[in-house]
Amino acid sequence: MGRLIVLIKPLLHIMAAAILLGVLGYLCAISLTLLGIKAVGLATGGFLSDAITHISNTTGIADEVAKIMFAMVIVAVFRGVFHYIEQYCNHFIAFKILAVIRHKVFAALRRLCPAKLEGRDKGNLISIITTDIELLEVFYAHTISPIAIASVVSILMTVFIGSYSLAAGVFALVAYIVIGVIIPVINSKRGSLAGMNFRNFVGELSSFVLGELRGIDETIQYGAGDAKKKAIYEKSVNLAKIQGELSETEGKQRALTSGTIQLFSYGMLFLTLVLYSNGIIEFEAVVICTVAMMSSFGPVVALSALSNNLNQTLASGERVLTLLEEEPEVVEVQREEGSVSLSKFNGAKAKAVNFSYGDKKILEDFTLDIKKGKILGIHGASGSGKSTFLKLLMRFWETDEGEILISDKDIKKIVTEDLRRLEGYVTQETHLFTGTIAENIALGKPEAKPKEIKEAAKAASIDEFITSLPNGYETKVGELGDTLSSGEKQRLGIARAFLYNAPFILLDEPTSNLDSLNEGIILKALKEKSKGRTILLVSHRDSTMNIVDEMVEMG
Repeated sequence: MGRLIVLIKPLLHIMAAAILLGVLGYLCAISLTLLGIKAVGLATGGFLSDAITHISNTTGIADEVAKIMFAMVIVAVFRGVFHYIEQYCNHFIAFKILAVIRHKVFAALRRLCPAKLEGRDKGNLISIITTDIELLEVFYAHTISPIAIASVVSILMTVFIGSYSLAAGVFALVAYIVIGVIIPVINSKRGSLAGMNFRNFVGELSSFVLGELRGIDETIQYGAGDAKKKAIYEKSVNLAKIQGELSETEGKQRALTSGTIQLFSYGMLFLTLVLYSNGIIEFEAVVICTVAMMSSFGPVVALSALSNNLNQTLASGERVLTLLEEEPEVVEVQREEGSVSLSKFNGAKAKAVNFSYGDKKILEDFTLDIKKGKILGIHGASGSGKSTFLKLLMRFWETDEGEILISDKDIKKIVTEDLRRLEGYVTQETHLFTGTIAENIALGKPEAKPKEIKEAAKAASIDEFITSLPNGYETKVGELGDTLSSGEKQRLGIARAFLYNAPFILLDEPTSNLDSLNEGIILKALKEKSKGRTILLVSHRDSTMNIVDEMVEMG
């Protein structure tokens, strides 16, 4: 909670206003009951008969009652106004903070990519970004100010009741602490594990459903629908069990809170009657103290009820904060003292590089000299470390030992923005974003003109296909480019690299999804584009190595 509260610092003035208005609103609500009791007392000549001896006739009493009733109307109006503005302030803070948290989460994901997110549960990440952050609205809008409001109102009412009887004031304070502190803490401890389990299960279910949706074609093809439905059903049942535990805890908490309120209410009545029978207080104090305490439980009851939703809310907060505080595998180099700014590419070198994925060694004492202006091919079987070496050149991963130099500068000291500007990287699986074909090609150069995009597409042997589409370059590619074949997506990735026009181009199996004809066209374009550029071409195909100036075998 402390780590979440820190985020409110820029909006403390609004939070203070919300707390003040909340306190005033509850005091208005409590005053309504007390004013009503006073009006009844005046009208009936009951327990306040001593206070009306100065009123000589029925007309005078009626006037006094009318004044109290008018005051009650005014107080009721102010109660509504104060409550509305308080809620407005709280939700203003909540939605502002949620926007800030979303920005922080996306920045964290960007910082952790790609090393820390490779193989990560994507559905779980989506759950954190959406439902977990959304649940924090409960914390910021309905938790922080109610805690402060309950504390202030309880203190004020303790002083008010204590002004009639010190013993009654102490009794009221104990009641507020039990209902507003002890019961919520006990309930929170009982339900915190279930809350975290529930949020984790929601994330797992999201991941499972996302994976099943992506593989729906294979599920239908192999008749695995019944097995998949059974798996989803079992996960849903497990989730329902945890939700049942939370609901049971909530029910017990409500019952305990209601029972405790009744006990303390009757306890106050019994205490004040004892004091009255011993001549310590007037009968007026018996009624005022009892009614005042019974009508002032609202803030602490709201506080007690928080623990029901707070289990899930704090579990969501923990998941979000864990992501925000996670340290990246590779820290990007910013422009600061000690960093190296780089604007030109003059070749690259790998010197005695060692790298492992966990316990699995991928590169061992690997040395390579990449000369400027040449096409260098790396040939080898799958799993030999070809793709991994390209990721090290992009500094997606850090070497375990050895060093990589770009233009004779240690890659670990080069400003990351400069490094990525010098390198154009085409992966084995081209990712296409929801949008048009033109927007996807111009990913690295959004200001590119249509003519430039078209030329890049021609060089990648994809222009003819694009122009044959009804909307041409404005055709929507669909989610993850599902409307295109693997070969078409690969050529769009190559067109993207051509348009980016980096001096050092890294190509990871650029023709693996292409037929012989299109492979020849792409390789010819690569040869032509190599003038003034350095190309590192990785492939297991012998035919792809035909255009290289030099080849390195990895095994």
